[in-house]
Amino acid sequence: MPKLNENYLNVQDSYLFAEIARRVSAYEESHPDKAGDIIRLGIGDVTRPLTKRAIEGLHRAVDEQTTAETFKGYGPEQGYAFVREAVADYYRRNGVEVDADDVFISDGAKSDTGNITELFAQDNVILVPDPVYPVYVDTNTMDGKKIVYMNGTEENDFLPMPDDRVKADIIYLCSPNNPTGACYNKEQLKKWVDYALKNDAVILFDSAYEAFVSEPELPRSIYAIEGAKKCAIEFCSLSKTAGFTGTRFSYTIVPKELTFAVSDGRRMSLHDMWNRRQSTKFNGTPYIIQYAAAQVLTEEGMEECMENISYYMENARVIAETLRRKNIPFTGGVNSPYIWFKCPDGMESWELFDHLLEKIQVVGTPGAGFGVNGKYHFRLTSFGTHEKTKEAMKRFEQLF
Repeated sequence: MPKLNENYLNVQDSYLFAEIARRVSAYEESHPDKAGDIIRLGIGDVTRPLTKRAIEGLHRAVDEQTTAETFKGYGPEQGYAFVREAVADYYRRNGVEVDADDVFISDGAKSDTGNITELFAQDNVILVPDPVYPVYVDTNTMDGKKIVYMNGTEENDFLPMPDDRVKADIIYLCSPNNPTGACYNKEQLKKWVDYALKNDAVILFDSAYEAFVSEPELPRSIYAIEGAKKCAIEFCSLSKTAGFTGTRFSYTIVPKELTFAVSDGRRMSLHDMWNRRQSTKFNGTPYIIQYAAAQVLTEEGMEECMENISYYMENARVIAETLRRKNIPFTGGVNSPYIWFKCPDGMESWELFDHLLEKIQVVGTPGAGFGVNGKYHFRLTSFGTHEKTKEAMKRFEQLF
């Protein structure tokens, strides 16, 4: 009889978005006449098509697969050199230097933020914000690690800061934040870097929404902060930046400077460990996807992406203006595609979810799914179409 990983008993039975899908499906079955009226502003999937350069890159790479001379089979598990260089060039254009050899190509930031836990022993203390992207919590719970929460609240603008009374080994930060849309400034991130260096800790920094940062003084990478390469791993993705949610492309940056002492006094390199892990368990992102991503990461390619991002941020503006008119407090919507607002009329978030679905057929994401501090908050995304976003907020305004 196998001995199972009983830590799975400590994970919620249903992943947040699976529960949302279940409730919406149940509503559609019981209200077939309203199913066509449902507007989904919950899960953060995109609606704009891939950009011209992305499509051209995909076609070119597919054509290369038709002849023996240009056919590509297994590629390097770390990613092709040309796309790792493209990532480094993209960072350089944004004022941050990273070594292309420190870039590892993958199929999603969600995958990598979960898989990275394999590098760390079970007795580490994990520090995560609350509210938080559920994957950070669930993957460490599955692994049996101790999780400590730092409170994100209205009082601190949902941007928790270091507390010297708390000693953590691994720190999860996400900026711009999912779900709250809040974004750390350089001074705030410097305090986190200083805390990590002082406590010999590592920061796992999720920058999946960096392309949505519109205020130039705000950092789009943890590596914009002095000392970060000695204490931080960064995860990023083209899912929202370039609409690759179905195409799947991400990268994780693990600087060679990241070394930590082990029990016998030797130092181990997280870069070398991640390289070994990927080489063992991952066969690489498809060549055609990497080729298209390299086209997206060019200056011209990112200009096309910014057109789509501007489209989504117009939706964010519509949502934000509606909330302002109703005097409902919120964060996000400026440097982030997410709007995080306080539930009206003292409702709890799942109560509001059911209320919006039943009364106006609008689907959002209950804040309780992101942690205790989200109990009375709610998340809407700006990834819908202009037409559906405007209609959803028209219904919302009439309801409240």
